Amino acid sequence: MEIAELKAELERLHRASFGWALSCCRRDRTEAEEVLQTVYLKILQGKARFRGEASFKTWMFAVIRKTAATEYRKSFLRKLRLASNPSPTERIALEEGPTTTFEKSEAQKRFQLALDQLPARQRETLHLVFYEDLSLREAAEVMGVSIGSARQHYERGKKHLREFLEQTEGTYGIDWRRKENPGTVS
Repeated sequence: MEIAELKAELERLHRASFGWALSCCRRDRTEAEEVLQTVYLKILQGKARFRGEASFKTWMFAVIRKTAATEYRKSFLRKLRLASNPSPTERIALEEGPTTTFEKSEAQKRFQLALDQLPARQRETLHLVFYEDLSLREAAEVMGVSIGSARQHYERGKKHLREFLEQTEGTYGIDWRRKENPGTVS
C-alpha cells in the first residue's frame, strides 16, 4: 500500500481507532493518545505492515490492541519501581483525578460500572461489536481468538451485563415499574 493511501486510510479510521484505543487503555485519554501515536508511527515507518489478510480496520485494531498491552506492561513495571520509593510528586501523578467521577451521568456511571465488572475478553468483544461495528469474525481476528470463542465472550458479556444492570436497578430506585404502588388511592 502506498504512503498516500495509507495516510488516507489512517485519517478515515482515526475516530474509530481512537475509540478502540480508549477502550484498550481503560478509558485513559492520555494513554490512548500515546498508544495511537505509537501505532501510527509503527505503520508509517513500516514496523507494522498490512498484508491484506483481513480488512485494514481489523488489522489496525489488532495493532492498537497489541501496542496498548505492551504499553500497559511497561507502565505497570514503572509504577512498581516507583512504588518502592516514590517522591511526593510521583505519588500525586499516580492518583486519579477527582473530576473524572463527575463527568458522567448516573446512567453512564451505572453502565460503565457494569462494563467494568465484566471479564476483559467479554468487555473487549462487546466494545468491538457495538462501538466499532465489527462483526464477530472481525472481533475474533482483532482479539486473536477463534470465532467460537468470540461468540461465547459476546453472549456471556451480554448476559452478565443484563444481570448486573437488573441487580443495580433496585439500588438506584428504578424498580418502581415492577411493583404496584401501595400508596395509590383507588
